[in-house]
Amino acid sequence: MIRVAAVLIGFAVAGCTAVTTPEPPTRVKAIEANLPPAKAFTSTRPRPPARSNANIAADFLSLHFALEGGATLPVFTRFEGPITVRLTGSPTPSMQRDLTRLLTRLQREAGIDIRQITDGQANITIEAVSQEQIQRILPQAACFVVPNASSFEEYRQDRRKRKSSWTALRSRERLGIFIPYDVSPQEKRDCLHEELAQALGPLNDLYHLPDSVFNDDNIHTILTGFDMLILRTAYSPQLRSGMTREQVQAVLPGILSRLNPRGDTLPAQPVSDTPREWINAVQKSLGSRPSTRNRVKAAERAVQIGQEQGWTDHRRAYPHYILGRMAQFDNPQEAIRHYETAMQFLRSAPGTEIHQAYVTTQTAAFALSQGKGPEILPELDKAIAVMSRAENASQLATLLLLKSEALNQAGRPKQARTVRLDSLAWARYGFGSEVVVRSLMQEVAEGPSTNNRGG
Repeated sequence: MIRVAAVLIGFAVAGCTAVTTPEPPTRVKAIEANLPPAKAFTSTRPRPPARSNANIAADFLSLHFALEGGATLPVFTRFEGPITVRLTGSPTPSMQRDLTRLLTRLQREAGIDIRQITDGQANITIEAVSQEQIQRILPQAACFVVPNASSFEEYRQDRRKRKSSWTALRSRERLGIFIPYDVSPQEKRDCLHEELAQALGPLNDLYHLPDSVFNDDNIHTILTGFDMLILRTAYSPQLRSGMTREQVQAVLPGILSRLNPRGDTLPAQPVSDTPREWINAVQKSLGSRPSTRNRVKAAERAVQIGQEQGWTDHRRAYPHYILGRMAQFDNPQEAIRHYETAMQFLRSAPGTEIHQAYVTTQTAAFALSQGKGPEILPELDKAIAVMSRAENASQLATLLLLKSEALNQAGRPKQARTVRLDSLAWARYGFGSEVVVRSLMQEVAEGPSTNNRGG
C-alpha cells in the first residue's frame, strides 16, 4: 500500500548531498549536455518462481488477507471485469514509457484485461504529484495507493472516512495511486510497479519472500515472475470478490496446478512467520529519526531475533547488511565483517542473487580503497549481470562506476572510460540527471579520491 522512501547509498551520493549551494543554471546545463544519453531498459526477463505450489498458496493467502500493519481482511477483493488506468497530474515522459511497458507485462504475463485511457473516470487513477504533497500526509512514504479516490485532493479530504479504509472494502472499483514527479525516473518506475501491483492484488508485504516486490526490504524494484504468478492467480475465473479465506484456500491448489505445474513437483519447505518485533527493529534501524546509536541497537536486536528464530535465509542476512552500511565510513573493518556474515547466509539461500549483488557493491568499494581493483573484476561483472537482469539502474550505475575504477587500477584506462560513460548513462535514469551533474561537480571539486568512496 505504501512504498517507504529508501535511503540510497549509491552513485557518489556522499558527494551529492554535500552540495548545498545552487549552481548557476548555465553550468548545470553545460555539464548535462556533455553527459551520455540516459539509458532505459527495453526487455524484461522474469524468472518463474522455484518454489512449491504449497508454499505459494500459503503466501497468496498471507498476501491477500492481511495488511502490512497486521490487520486482517475479512474477504478477498479484486477488480471484476476489464480494468482502466488513467495517468493524471504532472507526469514526466519516463512515467508514460514505464507505465506502457508495465501494462503490457500485466496483460501478457498476468493475463489481466487492463488498458490505459486518456479521458473519463478510470478504475485506477495514477496522479503525479510532488514529493512535498506526499510527505505532508505520509512523511515516510515514497508513494502510495488508496481505495475509493480518483485524485489526491479527494483522498486528502476523505482520508479519515470509512471509504478510505481497506478493511471496509468488499470489491475494488476505484483506486488512486500517488507518485512523485520530482524524483528520478527509476524511483517513479519502482512506485508504478509496486503500487499498481497492490492496487490490483496483494495489500500485504512479507519479509520472508526472497523474490518479490511484496517485501518491505525493497530489494526487488520491478515485478518478478513470482509476482506475476500471484496476480494471474488473483484474476483466475475460480476467484471472485467477497470470497472468504477458507473459500479461496479450497480452490488455490487447482488454480496453481494449472498456472504453475512445475510447482507441484517441488517439495514444500518449512517457512516461519516473521515476528512483529523483528519487523519493528528493522524499520527502526532504517529510520531517520532515531539516533545512530539507537538505530545500531535496533539492527543488533534484529540480528538476535534472527538467531533465536534459527533462520538461515535472507532475513538472517539483512540486519548484518544494515549494520555494515551504518559502520562503513566510521569503522570499515567492522562493516566488512557484517558484509561477510550477510554473504555467508545469502550464498546458502536460493534466489538471493540480487541480495548478494547489493553486498558486492559495498565490499567492492572497500577493496578499491585498498588498491585491489584487478582482483574484484570478476565479482563486479557477476553483480553487474544480476542488476542488469533486475533492471536496477541505480545499482547498475554504481557497480559500473566501481568497475571503471577497478579497470583504472588494472592499467586499462580506455576500457575504464567506456565503462564510466556507461555508468553515467544508467545513472541518469537511476538517480536523475540533476543528481548526476551535481555529483560530477562535487567530484571535480574534491579531486580523484572521491572515486574510492564507491557505494
